[in-house]
Amino acid sequence: MQSLRAGASAVEGAIHGILLAFPIALFTSALITDIAYLRTAQIQWTNFSSWLIAGALVGGGAVLAWSLIRLLLAWRTPARRGWAIYAAVVALMWGLGLINAFKHSQDAWSSVGVFGVGLSVICTLLALVAGVIAFSGWLNREVVR
Repeated sequence: MQSLRAGASAVEGAIHGILLAFPIALFTSALITDIAYLRTAQIQWTNFSSWLIAGALVGGGAVLAWSLIRLLLAWRTPARRGWAIYAAVVALMWGLGLINAFKHSQDAWSSVGVFGVGLSVICTLLALVAGVIAFSGWLNREVVR
């Protein structure tokens, strides 16, 4: 029975990794396209950024739902604090990503100014922090008393 649970945990970790890969890759790519726009002033780069942010929000929404469900399942366990911090990081990433999407819906120059690039940097960093938290083993670590 223990090996069956280990197999389920491995599948769960793989699905979680696939879902988390979307916001990590897409927010990072949106930051790169924002920088490309600032260097070239080609409007198409802002369109790329808008679509990448929208995709990151879809993937990030799935990760947010996953983290909230895992938080509820871990509510009466020692892992609750880790899942609560992880869910807060993912929720902050998703909320700022939504603001970033609204900002990028403006015209080209005002969407990628200091505020737009700043939001892209913060979203990228939060996605990377979520990845570190999720795959460093910190979420499943037992609390030592």
